[in-house]
Amino acid sequence: MVTVSDYAGLKPAWCPGCGNFGILQALNRALVEMEIEPHQVLLVSGIGQAGKLPHYTRGNVFNSLHGRPVPPAIGAKIANSELIVIAISGDGDAYGEGGNHFLHAARRNHDITYLVHNNQVYGLTKGQASPTSDVGFITKTTPYGAASPVNPIALAIVSGASFVGRGFAGDIDHLSNLIKRGITHRGFALIDILQPCISFNHKNTFQWYAERVYKLEDESYDPSDKKAAIEKALEWGEKIPIGVIYKGDLLVYEDQLPALSEGPLVKQIIDPRRVEKLLAEFM
Repeated sequence: MVTVSDYAGLKPAWCPGCGNFGILQALNRALVEMEIEPHQVLLVSGIGQAGKLPHYTRGNVFNSLHGRPVPPAIGAKIANSELIVIAISGDGDAYGEGGNHFLHAARRNHDITYLVHNNQVYGLTKGQASPTSDVGFITKTTPYGAASPVNPIALAIVSGASFVGRGFAGDIDHLSNLIKRGITHRGFALIDILQPCISFNHKNTFQWYAERVYKLEDESYDPSDKKAAIEKALEWGEKIPIGVIYKGDLLVYEDQLPALSEGPLVKQIIDPRRVEKLLAEFM
């Protein structure tokens, strides 16, 4: 039986009150409730405050470069399809430095879950504007105000992601259930998580979000309606939807690979003679 203690990692070095604590708790709870053991999970992270999360829980871990957690996550899933692969980024890591990888992973519908801690600021490097900072947000790098932000929800939907959700670090129960749904979904699952940064973003606070977020589960909302999903993705300001915004039954990239029809690559017998004919062509 899997317990919370199985996922006890190092002591977090985040600022007291950081929204990341809620995300860590929600992820651990989701894995425990799904009876997933640490050795069955691979956590792939980039650089930043979000990238520290794998060290504060347990499981297989791969620390990638800034903005580059998605490629190794994809490679690991192809090599061992039995692994539950979860990529973890901040908003700068995912939508800035890693924007290109994010877009094409969504387009190809790889079978990984992508948790993005979206605090609308670069938290680890002392508060520069990020790709999701609100218009007019003042920082040392944007003294005259930030420009128009990226809309990751809309971008994921139109790029072909088959599961797009948004959670809030201040609602752990809801976020945990959303993560479980993302993990069980086959295909690329983006969960953009509203994560207040108490040190460098004094606008988008826990209170600010709590006054604006509403759960799609409380409405008669159909996440399979792509047009409606895009309309929900454009809601921001006085009302911010959380929950599953889009879910489609789309072709999964790994299902198109003939080599995987015989099972996970890591379990297949390697026979050097299979490449002798190919190598002979270069002799």
